[in-house]
Amino acid sequence: MPVPLETELKLDVAPSAFPQLARSAVLKGHARARRRTIVSVYFDTADFRLRKAGFTLRVRRDGRRRLQTIKQEGEHAALLSRNEWEQPIRSDSPDLDAARDTALKPLLTKKLARKLKPVFETSVRRTTYPLRDGGSQIELALDEGKVVAGRKSSPLHDVEIELKSGAAVDLFKLARALGRDVPVQLSVRTKAERGYALAERALPKPVKAIPVALAPDFTAGAALQAIARACLHQLVANQPLIRIGKPDGLHQMRVAVRRLRAALSLFAPMLTDAQSQGLKSQLRWLTGELSPARELDVFLDRVMDLLVEGRHDKPGLDALLEDLRRRRAQAYARVRTAYNSFRFRDLILDTAAWIEVGEWTRNADEFVPALRQRLIAETATDELKRRYKKIRKHGKRLRRLSPEQRHKLRIRTKKVRYAAEFFAGAFPGRKAGQRREDFVAALEKLQDALGDLNDISVHEDLSAGLAQQDADGTSRRLRRRKAFAAGRLSGFEEARVSSVLREAERAYRVFARAKPFWS
Repeated sequence: MPVPLETELKLDVAPSAFPQLARSAVLKGHARARRRTIVSVYFDTADFRLRKAGFTLRVRRDGRRRLQTIKQEGEHAALLSRNEWEQPIRSDSPDLDAARDTALKPLLTKKLARKLKPVFETSVRRTTYPLRDGGSQIELALDEGKVVAGRKSSPLHDVEIELKSGAAVDLFKLARALGRDVPVQLSVRTKAERGYALAERALPKPVKAIPVALAPDFTAGAALQAIARACLHQLVANQPLIRIGKPDGLHQMRVAVRRLRAALSLFAPMLTDAQSQGLKSQLRWLTGELSPARELDVFLDRVMDLLVEGRHDKPGLDALLEDLRRRRAQAYARVRTAYNSFRFRDLILDTAAWIEVGEWTRNADEFVPALRQRLIAETATDELKRRYKKIRKHGKRLRRLSPEQRHKLRIRTKKVRYAAEFFAGAFPGRKAGQRREDFVAALEKLQDALGDLNDISVHEDLSAGLAQQDADGTSRRLRRRKAFAAGRLSGFEEARVSSVLREAERAYRVFARAKPFWS
């Protein structure tokens, strides 16, 4: 039997903006809105066996109705669709007999049944709007309430846009229309994830890149969608840490953008449409907004390392550190401004729409359809081969490269490393797996050394900037002290170039000996 799919777009909205939703142009004056209170109890074992297997099991109380729902996460980075089985039941407790025809069946043992217990619950006041957009029937739900786990609770303010029939593109059109009136943001966090986090008393933490589930028989088009979903998931999942100014969240968000841009580069021959080019431009903008803060984070860590080592002169250093921290605060303010802008929110929604229903998915120009349908193992082999040769060519003369050329080599190295991670599933087998691990390990060491060289160059520029004349009338004596301290920092960094270059050359020789895993 075909697996039932839930096709739904989730949006976050700040509690202060939630009342604006009903007054938006999309919903204002809607006569068919339905309001009701819904309580959903989620069940699992004490060690969260269902969640670890990728399932959620809930019983929803909606008036006198009881509805049991089983959801399977499937691809962790799915943006729109998840497997879902729903069935009316008579009790407030799960009916496992009713779950025998679902993907949960292999786990349904008597032992599991004995260990199931309520883990958390959500209680929301739901307002539902049946809408038509284009030829699609859509249900938009506004949920206001809370999630409760034991004695702990947290508020919920969610928007869910579910496709009942029609085309997924209409979900994104509706979300964009709503976003013109209310600052909504794409969400990748389900109510279940919030409930489990509350039950575990887990604090927000950085979300690293997640594995991409590929197989050799994936088409290039399907592979790009899976890769891009994983990148966007990482980008969106780190937004809560940006709100509270956590450097690790900024770093992981920046990594996600770099990975997504690398993916676009890897599949460039089939991304010739104007929409794809526009997305590349917007991602460059976001990189520019995030980079200064991250560079200052790294530089500040380096300065603090020198302080710990005692390699500094006290005169001027305190003023230099104060200046550095002020610039860092300004850079983080720039990040927050970008994050809170309509441009950023539109970019995230547009990226999701591009992944699922973008122009590139139906572009019929010349060879593009054939490239989309090509097996990913073939596409990956060609890309890895071509890029590997370039690194071998330029890495041989690493010491003779200028800082700008080394920077380009670092970017090439990074893209090949991301490609090796993206395409892991396209080359199955123990031998290929071991070769890939060795290949990636060698790439990481080369990338780290080249990254260190690039940091030295960036730090020298930052040091020079910190030593410049202050606009607030800083005294000549203090300026001289700051310039001296900045010069010392720059000197320490310049002195490292030779040793880091030797490290990069050693890393390159190890990389050059690593066997390609794609052949």
